[in-house]
Amino acid sequence: MTDQISSPVSELFDRLGISYQWIDIPLDPERKPIRTLEELVGHRGMKPDQIVRSLLFRTGSGDFILLAAPAGARADWGGLRKHLGERRLTMADFDEVLEATGYPVGAVPPVALPPSVRCLVDEGVFRHGEVIIGSGVLGHALALGSEDLRQALGEAETGCFVKE
Repeated sequence: MTDQISSPVSELFDRLGISYQWIDIPLDPERKPIRTLEELVGHRGMKPDQIVRSLLFRTGSGDFILLAAPAGARADWGGLRKHLGERRLTMADFDEVLEATGYPVGAVPPVALPPSVRCLVDEGVFRHGEVIIGSGVLGHALALGSEDLRQALGEAETGCFVKE
């Protein structure tokens, strides 16, 4: 039951007075596991780019950067390196994601991150009125208003960081 689930993300939203909805990632009608969140939002009548992906990068200087971007968009590697003033940028590996963010791959949110993780947000995230983000808990996501997400992101840097 999602009414008993809690995470640093839902706790942040509760403190900020932000409404959200837990989304269970259930079995589909044929009793097969839904394999992607994109498939799930299709069943809910939503567009795949309403999903906010959290992509973690490691810079050449060893810092971690999380890019929040619409699903389906590709990171603009050159633009990111230029924005960050870094010559080298790589995707964090599986173990680094949990170590750097505190969340498992597949559940990483763009909010409630450790202070050591710098967050960049592509402007495309705010294109729709409702978005879905990682909840911090595998098997669950959170739906909320995009402007509420903007509020929760605080001073995260926004810009054009993807190619669609």
